Amino acid sequence: MSVERPEWWYCLRHHRVEPREGCKNADRLGPYPSREDAENALAKVAERNEAWDNDPLWNDDLDEDDR
Repeated sequence: MSVERPEWWYCLRHHRVEPREGCKNADRLGPYPSREDAENALAKVAERNEAWDNDPLWNDDLDEDDR
């Protein structure tokens, strides 16, 4: 018997954390394993975007000499 673990999403439309029964997935980020992780979804997105923006292997704005 498997135990279903709760999953949480961050709703981009309502700017709040939701359980499985919430808005459609196109309007939210997740699932996350905990409510706290979902609450920090936008911070994690910003952190990853910053890392990717500054990664020379993925930065299309850099010249070949800058890589």
